[in-house]
Amino acid sequence: MLRVIEFVQHDPHWRELYETVAAAIQTALGSAAVSVDHVGSTAIPGIIAKPVVDVLILVAAYDPDARYRDPLASLGYSFDHRDARHVFFTGSHEGTAVHVHVVETDGEDARAMITFRDYLRSHADEARRYEELKKELGGQHSDVDA
Repeated sequence: MLRVIEFVQHDPHWRELYETVAAAIQTALGSAAVSVDHVGSTAIPGIIAKPVVDVLILVAAYDPDARYRDPLASLGYSFDHRDARHVFFTGSHEGTAVHVHVVETDGEDARAMITFRDYLRSHADEARRYEELKKELGGQHSDVDA
């Protein structure tokens, strides 16, 4: 099945939605979540993004069956997949798609997501270059396999 990649203008509501989602996740997971962060393009003010709020849960070590799957399921998130470094859940809140990434704190994925977000937040010119690249690539690859 093919789907069109949709980019929309930045919505300030994404931050509020993230804060609501993060609070619920932190409550559900308790100390199992070392931190809960907003990552991805919706976390970068002023640039276009797919209308998906990405939430990064950092954990000391993960086991989605024992500590994450049931609490996240109770919040409406469905287990999607797991690989060697990443556990992924999907859901929605207030009609907006939410992707939940569970990554070990010392993992390369965690560092990359947070470093990239922080860099773009503090370098508006680079954020604009990233936005232009997204537009260009989105135009070249407007239909992707879902």
